[in-house]
Amino acid sequence: MFKRILVPTDGSESSRHALMKALELASKFDSEIELFHVTPSQEAYYGFNESYNTFANADQIKSNGDLALANTLKGLNIEGVHLSKKHVSGSASVRILDEIKRDFDLVIMGTRGHSGIVGAVLGSVAQRVLASSDCPVLIVK
Repeated sequence: MFKRILVPTDGSESSRHALMKALELASKFDSEIELFHVTPSQEAYYGFNESYNTFANADQIKSNGDLALANTLKGLNIEGVHLSKKHVSGSASVRILDEIKRDFDLVIMGTRGHSGIVGAVLGSVAQRVLASSDCPVLIVK
């Protein structure tokens, strides 16, 4: 049913819960999981502008990604599950939506539960992915 599951992570506890749910489903459906981290780039914060010419370099992307992936995986048993890891830089929601197009059947992601004014003003990566994804999205709190 779900052959490929994408699990975006920011290294938070809610991302760990999302991965735990993905591991549960992967063991039932013999699914592949991709654990995916996006390191925000300078343009993701400020928009493209030549005056902001300090971008995340390859070493920073790797370091931030490795840390987020390691925090998400810490203490979890992934034996018997095909799990790959990937990290890129950019805008989290844009890069996650681009990754979904690589033939995923399900996205499982955590949310910190912001709602009301805070959620409306700040926006939410989970809300944007949920609204624009071409495949089912499971939000785990």
